[in-house]
Amino acid sequence: METEKQLPEEEVSILTLTDENGQDVDFEYLDCLEYQGKEYLVLAPAEDESGEIVILEVQPVDEENENYLAVEDEAVLDAVYDIFKEKYKDILTFED
Repeated sequence: METEKQLPEEEVSILTLTDENGQDVDFEYLDCLEYQGKEYLVLAPAEDESGEIVILEVQPVDEENENYLAVEDEAVLDAVYDIFKEKYKDILTFED
């Protein structure tokens, strides 16, 4: 008889995205935040232990698909990062 394994409470979600060069890159999903009516993904490169994060704008294509766009506006990046830091201030340590 097989027993079902319990998943850890903090299961890591990995997203594989294709960059502009056609290369697949794995990211750890951290959160999805809303800012000024738009959604932003907060990701960490899966193979990178530097602690850096990536913020991408979610652009819906249809009911099943969406694109993720690099955020060029520094003010938007800072605002979304500030929301992320505030939300996780008791869980994560941030270096500015």
